[in-house]
Amino acid sequence: MFRFIKRLFDIIVSLIALPFVILVVVIFAPIIFFTDRGPVFYNAPRLGRRGKVFKMYKLRSMKVNSPDIKNADGSTYNGKNDPRVTKVGRFLRKTSLDEFPQFLNVLKGDMSFIGPRAHLTTNYKGFDTLDEKRQKRLLVRPGITGYNQAYYRNAATSDEKIEHDVYYVEHMSLLLDIKIIFKTVFSVLKRENVYVTPEVVGKPSEEKETETAEAK
Repeated sequence: MFRFIKRLFDIIVSLIALPFVILVVVIFAPIIFFTDRGPVFYNAPRLGRRGKVFKMYKLRSMKVNSPDIKNADGSTYNGKNDPRVTKVGRFLRKTSLDEFPQFLNVLKGDMSFIGPRAHLTTNYKGFDTLDEKRQKRLLVRPGITGYNQAYYRNAATSDEKIEHDVYYVEHMSLLLDIKIIFKTVFSVLKRENVYVTPEVVGKPSEEKETETAEAK
């Protein structure tokens, strides 16, 4: 019953958000394009429910052909003065407006409004090849926001993010989702844990652009 209500809620929220998504795109698409004459959207391949790969829609916040930079623990770097992020990109990330196109993913059924973060497909060789914890976090649709994004954003390590995702899957409930919604609003307004500055290790990217808001 909860899953039915959750999906119904996703559809209703997505339809309500659609006019705002269009408005955000209309306003920021020209700015993004004329910043460096690159694509407006960053259609990133991500792992969905049970490991199904889908394209996650985001407004591009980084310069074209930016290199991939990793933290010492292997997580994605996200620093306040990251030179790869455009000026408009910094604003989009602080306000989370770059995530708005993902309501289209929610409407399509690729994602949920609340759930574990949609993870990269790097080194992915199939659902059955993943360990138990990584499989568990893929048993539900990934979310625009979620337990980890709301309470920790970019302050958690890669291992901690997995633990947080698993915690959400094991404790899914209407009450928890409501708490996550309110905490997300509070975190965005307070701009908590948007950036982290741990030791980083540079690494060339195989993609034309690597978005670094993986845990936002």
